[in-house]
Amino acid sequence: MANLAYLQVTRFCNQKCRFCSNPPSGWKDLTLAGAKKVIDKYIKEGYGGVILTGGEPTIYPFLPDLISYCRKKKLPSRLITNAQKTADKKYLDGLIKAGLEHIHVSIYSHHPEIQGYLTQNEESFWNIKKTLENLSNNVKKITVNVNITLNKQNSDHLSNLISFIVKNYPFVQHFVFNNLDPISDRVKKNKDTIPKLVDFELELVKALNFLEKNKKTFRIERTPLCYMPGFEHCSTETRKIVKDESRPLFFLDKRGFRVQKKFYRDKAKCCLSCSLNDICAGLYEMDKCFDSKELYPVFVSQEAVINRVLYE
Repeated sequence: MANLAYLQVTRFCNQKCRFCSNPPSGWKDLTLAGAKKVIDKYIKEGYGGVILTGGEPTIYPFLPDLISYCRKKKLPSRLITNAQKTADKKYLDGLIKAGLEHIHVSIYSHHPEIQGYLTQNEESFWNIKKTLENLSNNVKKITVNVNITLNKQNSDHLSNLISFIVKNYPFVQHFVFNNLDPISDRVKKNKDTIPKLVDFELELVKALNFLEKNKKTFRIERTPLCYMPGFEHCSTETRKIVKDESRPLFFLDKRGFRVQKKFYRDKAKCCLSCSLNDICAGLYEMDKCFDSKELYPVFVSQEAVINRVLYE
């Protein structure tokens, strides 16, 4: 998989997710000229593609023009979307015509009431369903991924969510599981969304086994390796550590442009005896939002995990 860069084009959104890590910040949308400048920078630095994100990038007025520019410059573009505006087939077809070849659809639950609760949008699930149906008619033109944020409300049915997607939308080939960012302002106001690691432990592994059995690929982020036994090589952070990769990001806030080069977080005392300590990112916001007492050492071959990262 190519080393990808990120570009935030807007901080505005048409949903109000209870755990959003990039809510509206008062910053204006990126101008088209400014976005092109960042794209040119990524090309010059040799990145293999760009992920367009937000906020919600589909409400960025220059999105089709930016996608077209990426195609012109031969930099593959991807889009992370909540799939609300793309329920409009005409709009989605326009993005594909502009050159969009890869889309990440964010979904948190296949239960409409839970999806609606988490996004504060009762129509959220039904618009995602329409988007996936629209995409089913374009499978030869566009690659479809699914992004899932791990949270308290979906932690008990992750495997059923995955089964629902695979059985109803078999063209989806890749899945990304992100443990939520517990320090965002939205989460601070909605602490009921924060899971314990043990809440999703069994369901996550069950979901990953189902995906592997069905020959799907997947990545897991912000989750320590002791909570993904047998799938340690699928950790995004571990892959970055092993490959010594960086991750460039452009934010529409005071952070601006930065390059993430370090992927290690906090470690507990027990981590020192873990055979995977050197390649595990550890626990995000340890003992502030997530409990270090939930961590435990594992004793599997670090070399085997590294080899799977490098050669599979």
